Amino acid sequence: MSAALKRHPALRAWPRNVPTRAPLSLWNAAGIATATGGSAYGEFEVSGVEMDSRDVQRGDLFVALKGEAMDGHRFIDAAFRNGAAAALVDRPVDYPHVLVGDTTVALKALAAAARERVEAKIVGVTGSVGKTGVKEAIFTALERSGRGPAHRSVRSYNNHVGVPLSLARMPAPSRFGVFEMGMNHAGEIARLTDHVRPHVAVITTIAPAHIENLGSEEAIADAKAEIFAGLEKGGTAVIPADSPHFDRLRDAAIRAGARIIAFGRGERADMRLLDAVPDASGGALVTAAMGPIRICYCVAEPGEHWIDNSLCVMAAVHAAGGDLGAAGLALAEMGGLKGRGARVRVKVPGGHALLIDESYNANPASMRATLAQLGHTPATRRVAVLGAMKELGDFGPSFHAQLAEPVAKAHIDFAVLVGEEMAPLAREMGKDRSAQLGNPIPFAHCENAGEAIAALQEFGLAGGDAVLVKGSNSVGLARVVDHFAAREG
Repeated sequence: MSAALKRHPALRAWPRNVPTRAPLSLWNAAGIATATGGSAYGEFEVSGVEMDSRDVQRGDLFVALKGEAMDGHRFIDAAFRNGAAAALVDRPVDYPHVLVGDTTVALKALAAAARERVEAKIVGVTGSVGKTGVKEAIFTALERSGRGPAHRSVRSYNNHVGVPLSLARMPAPSRFGVFEMGMNHAGEIARLTDHVRPHVAVITTIAPAHIENLGSEEAIADAKAEIFAGLEKGGTAVIPADSPHFDRLRDAAIRAGARIIAFGRGERADMRLLDAVPDASGGALVTAAMGPIRICYCVAEPGEHWIDNSLCVMAAVHAAGGDLGAAGLALAEMGGLKGRGARVRVKVPGGHALLIDESYNANPASMRATLAQLGHTPATRRVAVLGAMKELGDFGPSFHAQLAEPVAKAHIDFAVLVGEEMAPLAREMGKDRSAQLGNPIPFAHCENAGEAIAALQEFGLAGGDAVLVKGSNSVGLARVVDHFAAREG
């Protein structure tokens, strides 16, 4: 590198790895015992924390959780066969362990100790739609910033067990931590945010997910806004400017004493979209503004909703003190997650078909977004495998029936509807709609994933097809994805 380049202010300002006195191992026996109030039996160090013996890797601490139907102590032997270094237990075992009175309480104590010992900037993410993808994008952006190690909750570990587990896994030298928080009922986010204590609290959007338990979108907004109550002093709330519930979210953030960054397309947005130009792969070239700052970056993920998600990511990275340029590079390189937008080329007669895997989750807002994405995906034929949307309660029949319009607008050639909740949509699609929305769309209504596979095989996928698979996780459409993804090529 030339002397002139070495003197360049941007290079001189680039963050370097800072020496740390934090332990290199995740936990040792004494640290676990101190954090949990337990007694250590044996000297050991662990490099991970796991609660499922099947997922244990060499060096992990296995936490033997005890629930109503399952007792993790039954799987101690399996955990150590898989390489566990120690266990957290409520009874003595013939392996290195820390003995506590209640392993669930001890896991929360270990999580609290992990949160207390780090100097990391912590980002908490919730929302009705997109929280896992946004969480992953924020993590990738902060990791790319080069300011030090970043940590995040994996998969969708966002509940009363997953959040403490994710915190307990956070290494002491972490500079950033990104944690997802989910809920089914009011009050759940409040308990989770007490564990996480974020510096930045993100709400992706408000939509009728879990409306069965909460009754209205306003109640959903209030439940999501509980995340602000856990903000550290001087923290930032990142909220969707274009949401009809913006005022409600903003007022909740103000009551919590938060600084507010709104993201979106309208005038109320602080991180505001200026322009988005679609590219051939389905992504977009985005130009956004944050006050006097202008940012231009590419979004690899396809769909209009990912343009909005990217604004949310940029706002969160800015609030956490990350590098916006690095965030732009991260967004340009991200691929879809399994079950949440992953795209797979599968071998079929006549070439390859594109399989879009959205099998993990579904609600009315995300269904509309992904159907619109399918409608803009170049393809010879478009096929939609749509599973039931759960937790809609009395609203379920109307929300399912209302999918008829986005299905028609997506120019779908064949639809497979899975689950009894899809009956209202099947009735709508079975009507003579030629006068309004063109020729009726051929479809099959199936009870389960096995029947859906058979319906697709009878239809006959061919080269050039694009196939969207989307539904609530409990419908089991991951089986459809796995069946055809085995032909990946």
